[in-house]
Amino acid sequence: MGTFSIWHWLVVLVVVLVLFGGGGKISRLMGDFGKGLKSFKKSMKEDDEAPAEGTAERKAIDGDQPAQPADTASAEKDKAAS
Repeated sequence: MGTFSIWHWLVVLVVVLVLFGGGGKISRLMGDFGKGLKSFKKSMKEDDEAPAEGTAERKAIDGDQPAQPADTASAEKDKAAS
């Protein structure tokens, strides 16, 4: 049973960190992880709902002109032609 292996020392190190000052850090880390997970789920839900609201419109990217729905585009062409 001689000396301890590296795994024994790692377990001892983890126990010491948890007992002497690691507890608060671990709880804060888990709280931050939970907030991030909640934010991720909310974002995924919003992404699923967004296409159902307005599929005909496209957001402008880097100065591009936004796409117009077909009925407005034809109405503007009629105004321009007359």
